[in-house]
Amino acid sequence: MPLREAKFWKKEPVNRARCVLCPHRCMITNNKSGICMARTNKDGVLYTKVYGELSSYAMDPIEKKPLYHFYPGTEIFSIGTWGCNLKCTFCQNWQISQQEVPTEHFEPADIVEVALSHNSVGVAYTYNEPFIWHEFVYDTAGEVRGKGLKNVLVTNGYVSEEPLKEMLPYIDAMNVDIKAGNDNFYREVCSGRLAPVMRTVKTAVEAGVHVELTNLVIPTLNDRDDIDRIVEWVAGISPDIPLHFSRYYPQYKMNIDPTEISMLAGAQEKARQKLKYVYTGNVPSESGGSDTECPKCKKQLIHREFYKVDVTGIKDGKCRHCGEPIAGRF
Repeated sequence: MPLREAKFWKKEPVNRARCVLCPHRCMITNNKSGICMARTNKDGVLYTKVYGELSSYAMDPIEKKPLYHFYPGTEIFSIGTWGCNLKCTFCQNWQISQQEVPTEHFEPADIVEVALSHNSVGVAYTYNEPFIWHEFVYDTAGEVRGKGLKNVLVTNGYVSEEPLKEMLPYIDAMNVDIKAGNDNFYREVCSGRLAPVMRTVKTAVEAGVHVELTNLVIPTLNDRDDIDRIVEWVAGISPDIPLHFSRYYPQYKMNIDPTEISMLAGAQEKARQKLKYVYTGNVPSESGGSDTECPKCKKQLIHREFYKVDVTGIKDGKCRHCGEPIAGRF
């Protein structure tokens, strides 16, 4: 695959390169790659190995990201490459995030052409961590915006401040995966830190990006005090931010039993005391945990059955029944 010089790095002595794209700030020696695997040092210059290299692409329901308050019921052209700057032992997409895989090359104009030809609402950068793909995502997002389409990031939020702020003007919506509410979990289970992720969320909200959050609830690891911490923190930013509690299944290097649906329901009920829009994911649709209710009159606004979506209770961004403004883009 072709190499292209990376952005956000510094030259160091003895042919070394310091990557500053994410908080790891990898010091990379000649012919080696950083933690994400996607950025490599060749004779003292840092290159991206994944510019335009797609491992996966599909037309997806926007709800699959998951985004429940961003043009519900639409479909979005979704693309990903390989690699990740976190090493979560429970990774749900480890086949492409934790190893190099075969790819197909696209240029930004190709992505736009596919999105337009399929009547997509825009482009979602997803499946693996999009920020390690920064150079290609940034170039593509500019062309996507130029055609009047939307840009969506599905991200772990583990990125440095400068590349984040460069990207945000082109991003319409983000779903940020909050792994836990404590730094020890990030260190021990994900090989990362919590604070940079929290900064990413706050910065994106302040920039006017539509933000939703997902927390994969793992029994015995992040299913108790962590949930309270996450809810308190989100409420402190804005109670309008939608929060998705997702059901964990054993995957990759983790063999803990799946999350009980009752545990997710309890987390949802508790979180609704401080947040207006709380959902459960990876559970049967008949549970009702994916429906949107008006936070004021409690009438059903959006009914979701798997990825079939009926938006019946929202008109001009407000509850059709009581007139309460509903957070999101409709």
